[in-house]
Amino acid sequence: MPATSPKTNRTKRGRTSLTASSSSTALESVIGTSALDTIDREIISLLQQDGRRPYGTIAAEVGLSEAGVRRRVQRLRDLGVMQIVAITDPLQLGFGREALVGIRVHGDVRQVAEKVAAIDEANYVVMTAGSFDLIAEVIAVDDDALLHLLNDSIRSIPGVTEVETFVYLKLSKQTYNWGTK
Repeated sequence: MPATSPKTNRTKRGRTSLTASSSSTALESVIGTSALDTIDREIISLLQQDGRRPYGTIAAEVGLSEAGVRRRVQRLRDLGVMQIVAITDPLQLGFGREALVGIRVHGDVRQVAEKVAAIDEANYVVMTAGSFDLIAEVIAVDDDALLHLLNDSIRSIPGVTEVETFVYLKLSKQTYNWGTK
């Protein structure tokens, strides 16, 4: 089972953080359960708390050399286990509208998912089981831009039969430090 694409993330303060690329079950099926040891998991957990934490500090906390931590982080990044990214606040970057979009599809969901994922304003696209075949998180500069995105970019994709939009009014919680198993 391939690892899923990483989610583009943001926080109120635009701090740097780390996001896991897939669930640990899916991850272990890709790289094997023995590929992630306790130290790898500790390193991931520490970077989830602060993606800018110096390797020397991490080394002291996990009992490795700084070079050893650097090698492990690079290996985890190369395997797609994690990425280290700057998380921004879309509102402070001029994106005044965020929404979750539920999409129903007739035909091959994977083809529609690829097309939605190719839209720049879509920062998270997932195939689902339930009321919707796809769910996408989108950002837009304003309501006019959101209307254009929904009508001209998403609804016009062949196979899309229905679109339901959930406009964000207020973000109550967002976290990326769920740890490892």
